[in-house]
Amino acid sequence: MPDGEVLWAAGGVLVLLVILQLCAGSKKPVRGAIGAALLGWLALVAVNVTGIFTGVTLPVSPLSIGVSGAAGIPGVTLLVVLDMLLV
Repeated sequence: MPDGEVLWAAGGVLVLLVILQLCAGSKKPVRGAIGAALLGWLALVAVNVTGIFTGVTLPVSPLSIGVSGAAGIPGVTLLVVLDMLLV
């Protein structure tokens, strides 16, 4: 996957999360959006790093980056469950 697609997907997720934080009335919308997205992306990285031991890995695509950034740990869990059920 080209690096440009990954950056566009990550940037789009951050912008959408900032907008959602603003609509929710958060006092620090950028910090909240970046924190939530980073937590989801770190969970995606953790799944792929531990895939050496568990055999479960997720492809890094705009979809997986978007889901993990927007939904966080529950999103990564959903991706793992779907990967195990559909493969």
